[in-house]
Amino acid sequence: MSLVARTRRLDHDVDLLAVAGDDGVLLARDGVGLAGRGTALEIDVDDVRTAQAQLATIEVDDEVGGPGTGVVAFGAWPFLPSAPRRLQVPEVIVGRDDRGSRWVTTVGNGEVDPITALLERSDAGPLPTRVTVETTQSAEDWCAAVIAGRDAVRAGELRKVVLARELVVTTDTPIDRRGVLRRLAAAFPGCTLAAVDGFVCASPETLVARHGDVVASHPLAGTAPRGGDPTADAQLAAGLLASAKDRAEHQVTIDFVHETLLPWCSFLDEEATPSVVGVANVQHLGTMVEGQLSDPAPSVLELVEALHPTPAVGGDPRDAALALIARLEPGDRGRYAGPVGWVDGAGNGRWAVGIRSAELNGTEARLWAGVGIVADSDPQAELEETRAKAQAMLGALVRL
Repeated sequence: MSLVARTRRLDHDVDLLAVAGDDGVLLARDGVGLAGRGTALEIDVDDVRTAQAQLATIEVDDEVGGPGTGVVAFGAWPFLPSAPRRLQVPEVIVGRDDRGSRWVTTVGNGEVDPITALLERSDAGPLPTRVTVETTQSAEDWCAAVIAGRDAVRAGELRKVVLARELVVTTDTPIDRRGVLRRLAAAFPGCTLAAVDGFVCASPETLVARHGDVVASHPLAGTAPRGGDPTADAQLAAGLLASAKDRAEHQVTIDFVHETLLPWCSFLDEEATPSVVGVANVQHLGTMVEGQLSDPAPSVLELVEALHPTPAVGGDPRDAALALIARLEPGDRGRYAGPVGWVDGAGNGRWAVGIRSAELNGTEARLWAGVGIVADSDPQAELEETRAKAQAMLGALVRL
């Protein structure tokens, strides 16, 4: 019997983090988004158009309508574009939009009772008594990699390369994913909270979103620290806006996003000047890019594939940057800085860049912090930036 996706309205509010629980999927921002439990279907994505067509073959009985209703698939894809990609269609999907509408979709061969899935929860595990944090690359070796990347930029091999530093957190008790998500939600209220398999993140950066014929992207590039003093933070923000290095690094990413999306659009525009986006203990330069897609509109999966990795997480030109990353970084990034999001049967969806993220596996968590290397990058300053970025995720991972 073929699968059927049945969507019905909910007359009560929903806690999407509770729906996701310990092992479900989640993509939400400020309480708006989608969460799901179980697995009705998994799709190996060799070709994004084929994957979208497979979703569209699922029968839909939708009493709500709109993006995120009907059949919805979630994914957290690796950083490397050549790595295997997969989409997961949950058995139960709960949604909440920015107007307060709520709905539930069940996917299966018959009626699935969503109540059990909505109420299932487990108690949090015991708090850890021992936590260790180690790097897979010494500070000296990482600074040497930054110098090598900077030299490649100065030699004209590329305009920018993003290098990431890996940390491994080990505890004496399994890391509580629900607790991590709750702490991330509290620390990053304006960010996209995501959980797929063992991957969790609180991303400030929207790779691409498609809602009907409207497309939007909010790239971030260029970083300054942020503390608890509003006056000092304002001065740092002003310095970030005035920084020729950071503005140039940011513009590389904006130009790439604009040029990549433009062939699909009848109209595309971007903010005239970047704004400062503050998250926890750092702040970034951000520019909104938004437009109208031409008919027929591409699936959000096609847009994700075209955009990833942007210069904000890879470099420019892309191929040269990826080759240099492979040479200078000691290990595979996994899903760090990869696309994470959802797509529905009509091709709508929202995908974030998987930064401020970690891979959870029992008593171990692996996380990364990346920085953009350009011609005038200072190795010690870049090292301090990775430490500032990593602190936010470290604080969410464990509670002693």
